[in-house]
Amino acid sequence: MTILDTIGSTQTVGSHRPWPRAVVDDAGWARAIDEFAAGRWTLSGLWADVDAVHMAVISGANEIAVLTYQCSNGRFPSVAARHPPAMRLERAIFSLFGYEPVGTPDRRPWLDLGFWDVAHPLGKRGAPQREPYAFLPAEGDALHQVPVGPVHAGIIEPGHFRFTANGEFVVRVEERLGYVHKGIESLMAGATIERGAQLAGRASGDSTVAYASAFARAVEAATQITPPARALYLRALMAELERLANHFGDIGAICNDASFALMHAQTGILRERTLRATEACFGHRLMMDAVVPGGVARDLNADGEAQLRGLLAELRARFPRLIELYDNTASLQDRTVTTGIVKPEYARQFGAGGYIGRAAGRNFDARRTPGYAPYAELSFDVPVLAAGDVNARVWIRIREVEQSLSLIEQILERLPPGGVATAIAVSGPCEGMAYAEAFRGDVLVWLRLGDDNRIRRCHLRDASWFQWPLLETAIENNIIADFPLCNKSFNCSYSGHDL
Repeated sequence: MTILDTIGSTQTVGSHRPWPRAVVDDAGWARAIDEFAAGRWTLSGLWADVDAVHMAVISGANEIAVLTYQCSNGRFPSVAARHPPAMRLERAIFSLFGYEPVGTPDRRPWLDLGFWDVAHPLGKRGAPQREPYAFLPAEGDALHQVPVGPVHAGIIEPGHFRFTANGEFVVRVEERLGYVHKGIESLMAGATIERGAQLAGRASGDSTVAYASAFARAVEAATQITPPARALYLRALMAELERLANHFGDIGAICNDASFALMHAQTGILRERTLRATEACFGHRLMMDAVVPGGVARDLNADGEAQLRGLLAELRARFPRLIELYDNTASLQDRTVTTGIVKPEYARQFGAGGYIGRAAGRNFDARRTPGYAPYAELSFDVPVLAAGDVNARVWIRIREVEQSLSLIEQILERLPPGGVATAIAVSGPCEGMAYAEAFRGDVLVWLRLGDDNRIRRCHLRDASWFQWPLLETAIENNIIADFPLCNKSFNCSYSGHDL
């Protein structure tokens, strides 16, 4: 049965592409929750709109649909009441729109930290909320709390972690995020498509190519525009270079948190080499604003192919020796193996993507499912492990580096000639949704366009929304001193999460 068959009576929205969007009643919404609770469907997104709440759904057969529940009275049946991965998404909806999830087990605000001038800025605005945040309790003998953050050592984003421990062993850790909230969805409303592309690319700067690609593909789906073949290959080239740079940085940083600075220094060199190559090829180290709706903003520079082939040669010569060093350093393995385990059932339940999900047995990669051009024409493997620990997350990154090197070679060999952009034209109100595989996992972008080439509503969902909660489970029963190591092995985005 299809998703819409399972839901039953529906009213489909014809202008939503490429997957259907259906307005459902209470019974249909409840049936969807039943499918989540039974583990047959995956919740891929949950966000609010004007007098409505939408959820993106992936079935066991990898079918995708968006379900809409009209909540004109400002209320909707809680998904989190039976499916915990929806919890923070519902709390974010309440913070931004003021819509109440009826039956939710957690009514605390999420993105609203009490600093805003108004409550529910995207809905019916009210007086600001100033109530103290109530952390969840933990009971037992000889327990103590350790607050960490939101300001941390080093140049990293802010987030608060509240540890409850028995001696050195963690009984519970609770995250408090939202400190990097930028109001990006508010800025999107009424923006031009060009401005929207810029905003999307700045949602999480280390994934600017992935976000810009997802936004561009959502616009292209809504307007039924197909970019030139060369542009699609250049997007994939940029995406794999972005993946390389971030994985090199992560592998080194994980080793550094285990007091193995040599790996940090060596992978830092490889990351810098990659970033210099991207600047030489596309004029920007992070390739920001290089991907636009309709194609790409700039072609590969004249000597770009030679630059990249030189980079590939250097990486293939140096990276295998670093893998051997990692694998043969017993003191490093002692810190990473069996530390911070994510259970496979949690990865499946939360729909965790990227190296977090794949290190715990969940075989999901947006380049394959639902898939997008030009990856169907390229050969690559999606590495999957079952251990779910820090070591597995390192090895997934290592294997993905190897796959990205192969993909870049294939792209350079097959890069077609021709133009790099197609003009975007909006002929009437329309909606689009798209996925892109960032280095952390799948990014989702959903948007509605008006007939004036402006954005009516745009929602961006980072993979971190379904990964942050798993960090809380992974550190349980580990020692506090291993939290930085676990946290770095996750490397969830604060900015992409906080919107």
